[in-house]
Amino acid sequence: MIFRQLFDPASSTYTYLIASRRGSEALIIDPVLDRVDRYLQLLKELDVKLVKAVDTHLHADHVTGLGALRDRTHCVTVMGDQSMVDIVSMRISDGDQLQIEGISLDVMYTPGHTDDSYSFVMQDRVFTGDTLLIRGTGRTDFQNGDPHAQYDSIFNRLLRLPDETLVYPAHDYKGDTVSTIAEEKAYNPRLKVRSVHEYAELMNSLDLPNPKMMDVAVPANMRVGLAQQEIARKGWALTAEDAKALLGRADVALIDLRERREREKFGTIPGSLHAPYADLFDNLKPGGMLHELAKATGKRLVFYCAFGERSAMAVTAAQEAGLASTVHLEGGLDAWRKASGRIIL
Repeated sequence: MIFRQLFDPASSTYTYLIASRRGSEALIIDPVLDRVDRYLQLLKELDVKLVKAVDTHLHADHVTGLGALRDRTHCVTVMGDQSMVDIVSMRISDGDQLQIEGISLDVMYTPGHTDDSYSFVMQDRVFTGDTLLIRGTGRTDFQNGDPHAQYDSIFNRLLRLPDETLVYPAHDYKGDTVSTIAEEKAYNPRLKVRSVHEYAELMNSLDLPNPKMMDVAVPANMRVGLAQQEIARKGWALTAEDAKALLGRADVALIDLRERREREKFGTIPGSLHAPYADLFDNLKPGGMLHELAKATGKRLVFYCAFGERSAMAVTAAQEAGLASTVHLEGGLDAWRKASGRIIL
């Protein structure tokens, strides 16, 4: 397995790059905007393809690299259901699995530092974001933080992982790089409490200053979505109501770009063909499934995904590949559902 722990000294942020082997798909956790060029160079050196970029929560101390990585690599951006970010490609929730080629991470909802905080468990290690730090815990005094929720996330979830589990946090301010669940149980001073009430009192008495970048980072990080208005201006978008009128027409092919697990969990629009976004560029090449479908049948391809971000990238790629009649469902299945569109579970 390829595993790299990268560091941004300005914000003391750790970013993690994971792939199963050279030449395979890669995933990045908590990227920092200012380090995106370094990530891209490393991806090239390691001969891996970035397919997913994940934030453990809405960060207040740095601007996320999710949007820049999406724009430069066409990767899928991922955050939790609770995040108030405008649009990301894929939303995850507790109990899901985050998968790339050869790698699977178990998704664990661990609120408290913020109300959208997640951790990710992979074999012998856990990526804890700002929930559990090395000899510390994330503050709980802004972004809907809650010390009671954090106590539950730490004591009833993270600390129940095997003692030998490696702990990789999103930040460290002392130079430590990794810990274990056993070490944190034994030596983390914030975990030496006897009750949730004692923990809440401890966290509520910290009186910490706001992060220096908070006023810049939080608004910027809430706007990482692809500008779907620009796609619509070019005439490459359909509203959910417009798309409903096309349902069942012989000259239209609905193309579902989501992953199999998303389809199983949230359902599909009737009559959709499944062509996962990960295979998009191969499918759009001459000889590829979508290219030949459009050329051989004359059908108009209508792409959709969860929220419209993957489909916006897909319709742009299709137009560049010469498939001029392609469009996408603006707002994705989320907009379709809000418009009372029919869904098959």
